[in-house]
Amino acid sequence: MARSPDDSGYDRTVVTTGVTRNKLQILRSEKLAKMPWLIHGFSTRLGGVSRAYGGKALNLGFAQHDSRVAVERNRELFLKELGVLSGRKSWPLVSLRQIHSDLIHRVDESEAKREPLAGDGLITNAPGIVIAVQTADCFPIILVDRKRRAVGVFHAGWRGTVQRIVEKGVGEMRKHFTSDPRDLLAAIGPGVQACCYEVGEEVRTKFEAQFAYATNLFRELKESDPVREKYPLLFLTARAPGHSELPAKLFLDLVEANRRQLLDAGLPAKNIDATAPCTACHKELLFSYRAEKGVTGRMMAAAGIEAK
Repeated sequence: MARSPDDSGYDRTVVTTGVTRNKLQILRSEKLAKMPWLIHGFSTRLGGVSRAYGGKALNLGFAQHDSRVAVERNRELFLKELGVLSGRKSWPLVSLRQIHSDLIHRVDESEAKREPLAGDGLITNAPGIVIAVQTADCFPIILVDRKRRAVGVFHAGWRGTVQRIVEKGVGEMRKHFTSDPRDLLAAIGPGVQACCYEVGEEVRTKFEAQFAYATNLFRELKESDPVREKYPLLFLTARAPGHSELPAKLFLDLVEANRRQLLDAGLPAKNIDATAPCTACHKELLFSYRAEKGVTGRMMAAAGIEAK
């Protein structure tokens, strides 16, 4: 794939040219791309065969709006673009029945022949398989042990994040592969970012119960109303101080939340790539459950290990 990286560390050729051509393209982290034995990528919505979401979309999730035949074909196209499906090689794809949890499974090639495991994280040091999670606003995170040749993929929505899934993922890699956090590289893929991720007060309460730095993860935005500002007497109420107020909107920064967990788990800041685009801001490029009001496809974040 022709690459034209910008200062974010991700291939942004798709932003300027791929949408017009609808060519299948994959976002890759510059940090992770330095590992010659690593296969990795974050899919976009471009270049598939699904017609349920406008145009020809690369929907990689089995859902009621799309046909199984289309999804299976899309997965073939994605694996070919990753370089793990050709006449000479055919790596099995291992994914999950995701449940917004902190459950993480260690897998090998035998797992590809079983029913999908329930959970939200996969780790492996077995070469020749692809492990993947699906997203459409939640954040996909790939971890790579550059010295011990091990990888992990994690699905981190707000529920998984508040349960510390990526922090626990580092712990699982230490447990199973004796990974040193200082040797780990992390890429936080496309997801709905703080500019667009409005949440309720109950979400802030859950984060404040878990993280001392929770205050820094939220931003309040006071709604303005020109009519109220010009004619305040129209909005007088019996409640002190006499005027009803518009409720503040609350936005959560899941990128920073997961970056802080990685730092707390021992990763150096320079080893974390947290610069992927926002799904809600780029729905011409990426699937976004929120921006598309629930009728959308699913992307994949995938990783695998080449044999020595």
